[in-house]
Amino acid sequence: MALDGALLRCLREELAGRLSDARIDKIHQPSREELILALRRRDGTEKLYLSARANSPRVHFTGVPLENPASPPMFCMLLRKRLTGGRLIGIRQPGLERALYFDFDCVNDLGDIVRLTLAVEIMGRHSNIILIDTDGIILDAIKRVDMEMSSVRPVLPGLPYAPPPAENGRFDLTACTPEEFAVHLDEADVRQRHEPLSRALLSIAHGLSPLICREIAHQATRGRDTAADSLSNEERSRLVFYLGRVKQAIETGENRKPYILYKPDGSPLEFSFMPITQYGLNAVGKEMNSFSALLDAFYAERDAAERMKQRAHDILRLLTNASDRTARKLEHQREELARSAKREQKRIYADLINANLYAIPRGASSAELINYYDPDCAALTVPLDPALSAAQNAQKYYKEYRKAQTAEQILADQIRQGEEELQYFDTVFDALSRASSWRELSELREELASGGYLRIQRGKQKPPPSLGPLEFVSDDGFRILVGRNNLQNDRLTLKTARGGDVWFHTKNVPGSHVIVITEGRTPPDRTLEQAAILAASHSKAAGSAQVAVDYTEARHVSKPSGAKPGRVIYVDYHTAYVDPDPLLVRRLTAGKPEK
Repeated sequence: MALDGALLRCLREELAGRLSDARIDKIHQPSREELILALRRRDGTEKLYLSARANSPRVHFTGVPLENPASPPMFCMLLRKRLTGGRLIGIRQPGLERALYFDFDCVNDLGDIVRLTLAVEIMGRHSNIILIDTDGIILDAIKRVDMEMSSVRPVLPGLPYAPPPAENGRFDLTACTPEEFAVHLDEADVRQRHEPLSRALLSIAHGLSPLICREIAHQATRGRDTAADSLSNEERSRLVFYLGRVKQAIETGENRKPYILYKPDGSPLEFSFMPITQYGLNAVGKEMNSFSALLDAFYAERDAAERMKQRAHDILRLLTNASDRTARKLEHQREELARSAKREQKRIYADLINANLYAIPRGASSAELINYYDPDCAALTVPLDPALSAAQNAQKYYKEYRKAQTAEQILADQIRQGEEELQYFDTVFDALSRASSWRELSELREELASGGYLRIQRGKQKPPPSLGPLEFVSDDGFRILVGRNNLQNDRLTLKTARGGDVWFHTKNVPGSHVIVITEGRTPPDRTLEQAAILAASHSKAAGSAQVAVDYTEARHVSKPSGAKPGRVIYVDYHTAYVDPDPLLVRRLTAGKPEK
């Protein structure tokens, strides 16, 4: 669902009503394409969220806490310098364009009051947030666009700001009557008029999303979506009527509601500024308290995943490259090992030459020798170097044999190390897939740096404090700790856990170490089962069924010398087979035992 110009107008009114005379207090940039403006009013502070991300560009108040990077990006620093303390004068929106312009009165370095504008353009992959000075010159943008990226509309510091180009052949419903809009539909291109009404409306309507066009067509045609040039008189009358209702919702607020639709599985489906009926029983509608709350609810889960994807991009690229490089190296080593396995043939050649030294003429390129290693004593053709004597050829084959023998031992060790390294990368991939905060990513970077896979530039700022393990409480009241990454798994298993605590881990699958803190008590079967489910749910097998989970007392778990982080060995264990359960994970996180 795209944020269209009509809903953006509703948002503008909501923002303007709550931000009258507000001043910018703080500015943060949680990720590359997101901003948070803290605006102070007399009666409190509002957090304004701005996003220029391609799949979810928007602007609204937010109550979702966002984690900020250790050092702010350059664009954020510029905004802090120019806008901090600035007073919001107004919020503009030309017609139903998908752009809002926030005008601020700010004080420059000379103490003069200047008018700066923050343009928020909501246009899919072309979305942007641009700071413009008094003379209409671009100071900077959250996404710079050079001439190679767009020759039509570059966005660079020092260039004059030009608004997004207008769409030709489209009409603004708020600039005409419903009857006039219906006439525009009649005068549309023949091809457009032959299309279903919803598509025809979308092709000429400015500022209306596909969802709203489908809803108008659904109401006008009773769900049949008749071709635009085949409407009956009754359908045309209903079309004019529902166009009028949409127009009223946009302009006067009549029948305007922050409306969200959910799928039967509970995931968000669509959102709008008025009730939507086209999905029938296939969706459940809910009216929200505000448009900001609507967008917060709709994008919360998607944003969290996208934000972590952006932040984890460098780690993912490093892991992918390192894993591919190790896999290629292993392939070559295995091929070389296969070749070295033929070393016995070279020893046989050497032995046969030594047994026939005086029978082999100098300068021969081969010799037919009786192979006494063969039960049938068959003749064997032995290749020779004509430049060498028979004895020298024998020594050459002995040397190649010893070299292959040594190579086999070294290669076997290298292959074992390479396989362990690939297994380690799998565990880091798994931890990365479950990371949900900036601090978790920081710990993963620290882990990779300690292993020599990543170089971290140390500045004056101290690294963020280490996160503790995830904590849960079983229905029987036992604390259960779950490691977030390999380093934390080691600390949890080897330092935090006591000998009588119970240790869990998925069998032969990357995942978190899980500890049931017993405090000298014997945990019941229900607690053991719930701990096993937590282990399965925090592993690479979280999407599978009947996951094998090994468990034993912590005293039976140890770490081999020189092993990679997170790798342990264990004895005297049992195996449970459980299904991962996200609902149980959420319930036990709250620490509310089942009654």
